[in-house]
Amino acid sequence: MAAAIATAPDRPVEDEDNPPTRPEDWDNAIVSHSYEELREKLAERRRARGAQKAPTKEQVAIRFSPEVLAYFRGTGKGWHTRMDAALKEWIAARPR
Repeated sequence: MAAAIATAPDRPVEDEDNPPTRPEDWDNAIVSHSYEELREKLAERRRARGAQKAPTKEQVAIRFSPEVLAYFRGTGKGWHTRMDAALKEWIAARPR
């Protein structure tokens, strides 16, 4: 490794895959001196999601069997919505 460092060019390689940075590239950079400081600065920048303008769903805690969860999770992204649709279909098939 010492040989690689000794033979490395004095300046970084600049080509189309590694262009030089411009001052404006650093406008939104975060400088910190510790992990804790970095976490605090990132938390300040994070925008919290606001309340729904017209809530359409209600958050609850519910338990499902592992087989049901494995099936719906196995369908990929959006599985919560598909599970909701399946329950709505089940309700529609059984009117009160």
